Amino acid sequence: MVEKPSSGELFGVPYNFERPKLSRMLSSYWQPGEGMLVEKPFGIGYTLNLANWRSWIVLAITGALLWHQQQEEGVGDEAEETEAVEVVVDD
Repeated sequence: MVEKPSSGELFGVPYNFERPKLSRMLSSYWQPGEGMLVEKPFGIGYTLNLANWRSWIVLAITGALLWHQQQEEGVGDEAEETEAVEVVVDD
């Protein structure tokens, strides 16, 4: 029986299905000499390199957008509960 490779590249996208180890996880998310995106330690595709300052900007913007979205949802819920709507249908 032919053994399938557990890591490699398919259509230019890296994959790795080897059993994750803590040392490999830590070294994969912190690579000072690399760019903003690095290969995932487990799974398909790329992840953020936390040693790159651009990654921290992406995380900060994402966090701010999520916070803003949660604040808007909270305001919309309160408005729906307090306002009554009358619907008139003409036949």
